[in-house]
Amino acid sequence: MVDDIRETKECQLKDPMDLFHSGQVVKICAPMVRYSKLAFRTLVRKYSCDLCYTPMIVAADFVRSAKARDSEFTTNKGDHPLIVQFAAKEAQVLCDAARIICPFADGIDLNCGCPQRWAMSEGYGACLINKPELVKDMVKHVRRQIDNPKFSVSIKIRIHEDLKRTVDLCQKAEAAGVSWITVHGRSIEERHQPVHYDAIKIIKQSMSIPIVANGDIKSLKDAENVHHLTEADGIMVARGLLANPAMFAGYEETPFQCIQDWVDIALEHGTPFTCFHHHLMYMMERITSKQEKKVFNVLSSTSAVLDYLNDHYGLGQMKVC
Repeated sequence: MVDDIRETKECQLKDPMDLFHSGQVVKICAPMVRYSKLAFRTLVRKYSCDLCYTPMIVAADFVRSAKARDSEFTTNKGDHPLIVQFAAKEAQVLCDAARIICPFADGIDLNCGCPQRWAMSEGYGACLINKPELVKDMVKHVRRQIDNPKFSVSIKIRIHEDLKRTVDLCQKAEAAGVSWITVHGRSIEERHQPVHYDAIKIIKQSMSIPIVANGDIKSLKDAENVHHLTEADGIMVARGLLANPAMFAGYEETPFQCIQDWVDIALEHGTPFTCFHHHLMYMMERITSKQEKKVFNVLSSTSAVLDYLNDHYGLGQMKVC
């Protein structure tokens, strides 16, 4: 579960709320299934990302199975501040997961925004925005059962067609002790429609706790614009960081040094080839031609990828460790 448990236990866990009190907009790597794992979090932290989330983990599986814990969660002493996102529908299960993770992470997040059918059919994700009392109960239980006052409890939501319902949900969560709320500015039904940044602003103006804006942010300039449009305290990015992990440092496209860093970090962490390759495909999308993509995207081994990067981009003497 932990790269080096001794090191992690000795490391000083951080209070994520300090970021929101810094006076700066907090730059956040979103929870991304398969992608926001330790190696990628290590990369984006090198390029001005302030706070990282794990991929969503089903709390019931995490509590029940040591195998699930080992496969779903890895960290190390440099991986902070870190938020572990859980899918849950029962307060005690979420509390049990939070207790297990508490020594190794700086907070948990309850996923109330995933619109995928499997999640909603199981009672997880975005269906929770229609169960404000349950969300309130889950937040309150974690707050009561986790002794560490610096351990954050946040939620990530989508919006309702009737924004009053969203504001009500957020206010109930705030009353229960939620640390901050991330708002993806689309409804459950919306996928690629424009993000309702005006809705995020209304929510922000209705709350006393920090609000994080999420949705269609693909550059540092986008992040700045969304901050001005919403007055949000933080900006969470998913696909924009996949395409350019150096985005928060102000790079318009992935610099070659960032690609080199990914290769070094991924090899050091023993990242499986498919994940290693997919990240590179995302990173190189904007800087490669159609013909180059046809060749690069079908490479089938780490050594072939390293040879290609050496031959085409001169990224240094990269060898399989």
